[in-house]
Amino acid sequence: MGWVEAHRKPATKKGIVDGKSSLAAMGDRLLRFCDAFGHHFRQSTRDVSVKSQQYLCGLMQAKKKNMERMAEVVPDSCDQSLQHFLSNSNWDGRAVMDQVAMETNALIGGSQDTALIIDESYFAKKGIKSVGIARQWNGRLGKVDNCQVGVFAALSRDKFATLIDGRLYLPGKWIEDSDRCKASNVPVESQVMKSKSDLALEIVRHNRKLGVGFNWVGLDGGYGKEPAFLRALDNDGETFVADVHKDQLIYLEDPQPTVPERKSTRGRKPTVPVTQTPSSRIDKWVASQPESAWKRVSLRQSTKGRKKVDIIHKMVWLWNKKETTAHCWHLIVRREINARNDIKYSLSNASHDTPALRLAKMQGQRFWVERSFQDGKSQAGLADYQVRGWKGWNHHVALVMMALLFLLKERIEQKKHYPLLSCADVEGLLAYFLPSRKMETEEVLRQMQVRHKKRQASIDYANKKQELTL
Repeated sequence: MGWVEAHRKPATKKGIVDGKSSLAAMGDRLLRFCDAFGHHFRQSTRDVSVKSQQYLCGLMQAKKKNMERMAEVVPDSCDQSLQHFLSNSNWDGRAVMDQVAMETNALIGGSQDTALIIDESYFAKKGIKSVGIARQWNGRLGKVDNCQVGVFAALSRDKFATLIDGRLYLPGKWIEDSDRCKASNVPVESQVMKSKSDLALEIVRHNRKLGVGFNWVGLDGGYGKEPAFLRALDNDGETFVADVHKDQLIYLEDPQPTVPERKSTRGRKPTVPVTQTPSSRIDKWVASQPESAWKRVSLRQSTKGRKKVDIIHKMVWLWNKKETTAHCWHLIVRREINARNDIKYSLSNASHDTPALRLAKMQGQRFWVERSFQDGKSQAGLADYQVRGWKGWNHHVALVMMALLFLLKERIEQKKHYPLLSCADVEGLLAYFLPSRKMETEEVLRQMQVRHKKRQASIDYANKKQELTL
C-alpha cells in the first residue's frame, strides 16, 4: 500500500455532496492531479514522486508554508527529506512549468480574450547567500531592499488567471562573480547578464513556441518604458498592451524623422535624423484635454458592482530617435472615477480598428495577475520557500504553479454550482480532506520537542560564533 492509499480520506461527508458536484472528493482529485505530473519525478535511479505529493499537500494544508510546518501536518513526511527533494533532486522544474502551461492553455487558452500577462514578484530575504539576492528595488515594499526578483507570466482569461512561467533575475554582481554562481549551482548557460525585459521576452517566445494560445501580451510600466522590448514584440508579430510612465514622449502627428540636408560646405555632413513635429509628454497632453474628451466605460463586474472608469483614446506616434520611421500605436488613458488623480497610460500596437472599449478591457486584464500573485503567496506559499540555491528556487516555483493550476481547475469545474468559490475556499477544503497526521498527545509533544531542539541548536551556534569573534 502506497503513501496515498494509506492515508486517503473517504469522500462521504454529509452536507458536502449535493448529488451534482462532490467537493468532498477534492482531496482525491488533487492526488490524481499529482499522478498526472508523476513522470517528472520518476527517474531511472530515484523516484521522488511521493515527495512531490507530500510537498504539494503541504502547500495546501500548512498554515505557514515552510517545510517544518508542512512536516507537522503531512503524514510520513519530514522537513529534511522535503528539503533534499527541493534543493538536491534532479527533476526538471522547467518541464513541470511547461506542463502547467499546456494544461492551463487547455482550460483558458486559445480565446480572443486570453492574455499572457508579464509582471515581477519580489521576495524579501536576509543574508547574502540566497541566489540572486541583492539590494535592489522591491516593488512590494516600495523601496530598495535586500531581496530576490522573479519575472513571471500568468495566462489570463476573464476572471481566471494563473502563473505558468517564472525566471529568477540575476543582478550584475552575481553574473560578475562566477564562484558565487557556482556555489548556488547556477547553470553556466544562465550566468549571462539578462535584463528583466530580456527574461520577459524569453518567456513570451518560449510559451508561444510551446503552443500556448494567447491573443496579446500585457505589461506594466517597468516593461513599457523599454522601447527595444516593445519593438521586439512588435517585430515578432505579438500584440501588446503596455503601461508607460507619465513622462513618455509621444507625437500627435507623424514626426517623419529625416536626416537634414547639408546647408553648408563647412562642418560635418548631418547624419542624425530629426523630426518634423514636436513631441509631448503624455501627462501634459492629457492635462490639456477638456473634460468632454473623457468617456465613461464599464469594464467588468466586481464585488462592488460594475467596474467603471473614464478613458481617453487616441492614435499617436512613437519614435526612439534611431528608427527611420515612427510607429503609430494606440494610446489609452484610464482615470479612476473616485480617484481622479489615479491615471494610467498605456500603449498598444493592436490593429488600428480596435475599439477603445476593447483596449480598455485589455488594459484592465492586468488586474488578474496581481490576484495570481496574491493567491500564490497567500494560498500556495510562493514566498515561503526555505532554499538558497538555483535548483531549489526553480523547483519551489514549479510546485507552486502546480498548486495554483489545481486551484484554477477546481474553480472552473465547480463554477456552475459554486460560482463564488475562491482559492482560499479550495485551500480550506483541501486542508480538511487531504491526508493529515493524527494529532494525539504524543505527536503534539514530539513536534514541540523537535522545534525546541532546533531552537537550542540555533542558540548554541550563535553563542559559539560570538565566542570566536571576541
